Order: sequence, then structure tokens, then C-alpha cells
Amino acid sequence: MNNSLSIWKKLHYQAFELAQAEPMLFRHYHQHIINHENFASALACHLAVQLGNESVSSSTLESLFLSILTKHSDIIESALQDMEAYYQRDPACDNYCRPFLFFKGFLAIQAQRLAHALWHSDRRSLARYIQHKVSLLCCCDIHPAAQLGSGLMVDHATGLVIGETAKVGNNVSLLHGVTLGGSGNNVGKRHPTIGDDVMISAGAKVLGSISVGKGSKVGAGSVVLNTVPAHVTVAGVPAKIVGRLSDKTPSLSMDQDISY
Repeated sequence: MNNSLSIWKKLHYQAFELAQAEPMLFRHYHQHIINHENFASALACHLAVQLGNESVSSSTLESLFLSILTKHSDIIESALQDMEAYYQRDPACDNYCRPFLFFKGFLAIQAQRLAHALWHSDRRSLARYIQHKVSLLCCCDIHPAAQLGSGLMVDHATGLVIGETAKVGNNVSLLHGVTLGGSGNNVGKRHPTIGDDVMISAGAKVLGSISVGKGSKVGAGSVVLNTVPAHVTVAGVPAKIVGRLSDKTPSLSMDQDISY
């Protein structure tokens, strides 16, 4: 909790500095971060502004989102861990305001977390509305029923697809164009389960009710059709094991080399 409070304080302070440095964004930083007393309030406001329209008002969404975040503190903690993941893994992320305000992968994941809560509260139409809006806004599609861990870094997000019965573990890194898709039209579990600390590189497709083991790496452009053991690198079409990892957390190092 102390670390979470520290991240919020850094975000708030950095927003103030950036607002002073760029007058044209002064009101933007104040509306979305500086004017709020805590992270939950800022997140609810920011997502509501992005997802509201003339028929579903931002103010109504903000109240709803804040009530969900108040009830589900784990969503707040996961969002903070996601933000820290961007800061630690992405060299382009030089402060916490970048992912919070401007990285669509971060926006998409946090919106899905709220939609997921709505999905399990028998408000599925509204959950699907959020999915639809995020799909249009962020060029990615994440089903509200998908189960997402914390500490996720979704880089760029464009073209990302995560299906209904997919499960994603903690500290996972997903690059643009990744598909966690189904195979066939069977009911039940039909999408992949991704273990903790996995990195899935750009354009990779993981299809069907299979699993990618803890700490494994999937090479760019690969098509994964079979279960992947822990701590290996797979690549190719169809993907095959091409190496065993000495690096147990490829999602953190973000090393794209598939030669080991």
C-alpha cells in the first residue's frame, strides 16, 4: 500500500510539473490528475472522459467507475502495478503521466477491468458498451469476461485481441498485434491461459484452449497451437521450442532475441 501511495504522489507531482511546462495542457493535467485527491478518483474521471458520449454521459460513467473502484480495491492496485510495469519496462515511458494519460494499452486494460466487474454484476450490456468504445478508441478488442492479472504491460495495443475465456497471469508483457484467440466454435474454455512473467512479441497468435508456461517467450509473428512449457522460447509457424531461457522473467527484460 505504501508503494501504491508513492506512485500516486509521483504521478500527481509529475502532472503538476508537466502542466507548468506546457501551458496548452494545463487544464488537461488539472482535470485528469491534479484536481483529484486520490488515484481512484483520477482514474475514474480519466476513463469516463474517454468513454463517454452524448448518450452515455461522462459524469454518469465517472460516478459508476468510482463506485466500482471503491468496492474493488484490487482494481486500483492492479492499475498502479500496470503503470509501474510501463515505467520499468518501456524506455519511452519517462514518467507516470505517460501511460496514465497517453498510452492506449494502459487505457484499454483499465477499462476492461471495470467492464469485467460489470460483467460479473449482471450488467453485461454496459460491459459490452465499454468493450465497443475501447475497440474504436484504442484499435484493440478485449472481451469483458477475460481474466487479466496485474503488472501488465500492453505495448502500443494496436491489433491486440483477447478472447472471452482467456486468462492472463501477472507481470505479462504483450506487444501490438498479439491475439489470444479461440479455435473452433466449441463452448466452454476455448482461449489460451498465459502464465506469469510471459512475454508475447509483436504479431504472435496463441490459439485455442492451450497454455503458455510461466516465464516463457513467444517470438514475433509466431502461431502457437500447442501448449508451451515453462521457461522456453518458442517461435515459428507453427511455433516450436527454439531455446530454453536462463532469464526467468522475459516479460521484464523485454529481450526480443529468440536464439536462447
